[in-house]
Amino acid sequence: MSLSLDLTSAGARDALRASPAPEKPTLIGLTREEMAEALVGAGIVPQKQAKMRVSQLWHWLYVRGVSDFAQMFNISKELRAALDRAFTVARPEVVEEQISNDGTRKWLFRFPPRGAGRPVEIETVYIPEEGRGTLCISSQVGCTLTCSFCHTGTQKLVRNLTSEEILAQLLTARDRLGDFPDTDTPAGAIVPAEGRKVSNIVMMGMGEPLYNFEAVKKALLIASDGDGLSLSKRRITLSTSGVVPEIYRTGEEIGVMLAISLHATNDDLRDLLVPINKKYPLEQLIKACREYPGLSNARRITFEYVMLKDVNDSLDDARALVKLLKGVPAKINLIPFNPWPGTNYQCSDWETIEKFADYINNAGYASPIRTPRGRDILAACGQLKSESERLRKSERLALEAMMIAGHGEA
Repeated sequence: MSLSLDLTSAGARDALRASPAPEKPTLIGLTREEMAEALVGAGIVPQKQAKMRVSQLWHWLYVRGVSDFAQMFNISKELRAALDRAFTVARPEVVEEQISNDGTRKWLFRFPPRGAGRPVEIETVYIPEEGRGTLCISSQVGCTLTCSFCHTGTQKLVRNLTSEEILAQLLTARDRLGDFPDTDTPAGAIVPAEGRKVSNIVMMGMGEPLYNFEAVKKALLIASDGDGLSLSKRRITLSTSGVVPEIYRTGEEIGVMLAISLHATNDDLRDLLVPINKKYPLEQLIKACREYPGLSNARRITFEYVMLKDVNDSLDDARALVKLLKGVPAKINLIPFNPWPGTNYQCSDWETIEKFADYINNAGYASPIRTPRGRDILAACGQLKSESERLRKSERLALEAMMIAGHGEA
């Protein structure tokens, strides 16, 4: 039995209906150089102290997981107060937490308005496994790609997430899971590399990460920084539907593991399933994969292949897949289709999936069948979708009702 917790306070719901207060700029998601510029620019820290102060803040934010300047105990009380007046390091609002019967957790996060925008919501999923825990992070609110089998693709793009909002998903998940050291642990304590509940992250949540390249790049470089969150780049996987130019940039500028949302072995079918294929067809996509920096048998590309009944699951499809990927160091993840309300697709029969996997394995490729996780809370692959679209519609209707009641005056 799954568990769902509505964590929205009455005050928070009232705040959504009120005019949003001006937001203080955040220090989360800034590079060291940007953080130094912000501190000096706010008149809080002299230039000659900036590097030292940034080092202190970096430790508190990313090693200790502190979300309140008041807890930064090796910084003077006066400086903490000045930081609090000028900046924020607060977490997003956790609107809802759902816990699947298999232990998977899904959080609905609400982020405050940006500029003249409105609050937005995204979903993030944590998947516990033996010896590891994987956090599936979103990069956009909604998606532009309209992949026909994906629930997220039915939600129009609202906006890109900032580097802070991408990192905040990781920070908040670690908060909720008790994955940061206690604040009373000595400040010089070394956090063990093993035993973390969040040991891996995958950019496989809502959105296409490579259509938000700069923010994703900044967030992942901070996540892999050895003096902070310290996740190995081999434990970070970025999944793309095939934005070919940015695949090259991902390898050169970020250096994380790559996953390709493939799902078809010919352009005609992939045009239907993954429409970005019309812009970057398979020939271009596979070429970019072959040329991915650092590619080797130890650093393989993962190809994700959703199993759709009578669509892409025949042995002829398996043969074509082996031929397509010939010579590419690869692992092929076979994903049983996860149903969602309104879809016309069905999951392939289990016997069909096993025969498909056997053929791929016999051809020399690892082809694990991904165990569906969190289906009962719509947390499985392809099922994420936030309520931002609905919120925007309800707010618009409320505004229209107010205008009618006030004879045209909002």
